[in-house]
Amino acid sequence: MSEVQALPRVGCGVAILDEERLLLVRRKRMPEAGHWGLPGGKVDPFETVSAAAEREILEELGIHIEADHLLGIVDQIDRERNEHWVAPVYLVRSYEGVPTIMEPDALAELGWFRLDDLPAPLTQSTLHAIRCLKAPPGGHPSNSANSRVEPAGT
Repeated sequence: MSEVQALPRVGCGVAILDEERLLLVRRKRMPEAGHWGLPGGKVDPFETVSAAAEREILEELGIHIEADHLLGIVDQIDRERNEHWVAPVYLVRSYEGVPTIMEPDALAELGWFRLDDLPAPLTQSTLHAIRCLKAPPGGHPSNSANSRVEPAGT
């Protein structure tokens, strides 16, 4: 008998901006293998979400960040794959170190992209986080049926 995964699961993402360029990574693993997305990952039991974001960025990219500014919350639901992820996304504008792929089995490449010149395809959660980045202060990005983002502070 296969183990049943409790839903929803908790993840985290980080939008790292450097002079209006966004750091994205291209995924090798499912879901959304081959898509560009925000770095991040799973929250471990008894770990705070901000600590998980800082740990994931260090593990994936070898840089130190402080996850202290919540950009929004991505609520990604994929009924066909029986997956539901809730992922707070942090906005980071400074970091220590040089972003380098530290997990070559999981990430194919990384790149810096202007918000008006993003690569394709993008992960669903990244599309919604970008809507949050582009939303006017106090505004709400549009939502879709399968994945949506709730702006921080609502």
